[in-house]
Formats: sequence, structure tokens, C-alpha cells
Amino acid sequence: MPKSPLTAQGAERLRKQLAELKSVDRPRIIKAIAEARAHGDLSENAEYHAAREQQGFVEGRIAALESALAEAQIIDVTTINVRGRVVFGATVELLNLETDTRVTYQIVGEEESDISQGLISVVSPIARALIGKEQGEVVVVNAPGGHIEYEIVEVRYL
Repeated sequence: MPKSPLTAQGAERLRKQLAELKSVDRPRIIKAIAEARAHGDLSENAEYHAAREQQGFVEGRIAALESALAEAQIIDVTTINVRGRVVFGATVELLNLETDTRVTYQIVGEEESDISQGLISVVSPIARALIGKEQGEVVVVNAPGGHIEYEIVEVRYL
């Protein structure tokens, strides 16, 4: 099975999230289930059912994080000589040529992507269009809303 790329910073964030789920959330939910059981009849106990549902979500997330970390190929882009090209882990400042607005994205693994923080998945349309390009080049992104032209203003490796 091929390994999924993950930045060193992303792997650390996932490890912290996993530790919090195991040391904080899991014990809190176990306690809530025990308290709800103490109330008696479980068939009509909404607190019990809510806690069990939460437990299922947390256990699923723990399993997903453990799997993602086990299958990850952690890449530290600062150790790679890429000579100004856009690669996995690079932070790219773009200028939308139609709207004249600037955006900054870091290209990361699927598990760590979060558009609200400027972290885009390596398999996203924007990342696929940027990979291998250099500062100053114009790229056309085939986005769901149509074609968007961006100029690569700057490429950084953090």
C-alpha cells in the first residue's frame, strides 16, 4: 500500500490531536457513560445514548489518526533542494489575475488539509496545477466554478 505524504508539522499536529483524544476526550466520555448508567433504565436514557454516540465518534477518529500516522511518509521540505519549484510542503503566494487578490496556501497531505488555515491537499485542483511550477509562472486551475488564472508570486519552504 502506498504511503500518504504528510508534512513534519502536520504529523506533529495529528500526534497532539491523537494524544488529546486519548488522554482527555476518551476518559471524559467513559465517565459520562458511567454516570448515565447509574441513572437506571438505559433504553430511555438520552444522556447514555448521546455519550455512546460521542464515544463512537472519538474511537473512530482515534483509529483514523493512528492509521494515517502509521501509513504516512513524513516529508520535511526544508531538507530538499528543489531550486524554487513548487513541491509538496511548499508555501505558495498566488495572485488571482482576474480579481487581483492574493492568497497563500501550503500544499500538504490529505489528512492535514484545512482550507480555513491555508492548508490545501496535494490532490486538490490548485495543488495539482501548481506542482512543478516556479515563481513568476502563470497557472490555470480547473476549479469546479471554472478556470482560474493565478500568477505564482512567491514560493517558500518553511
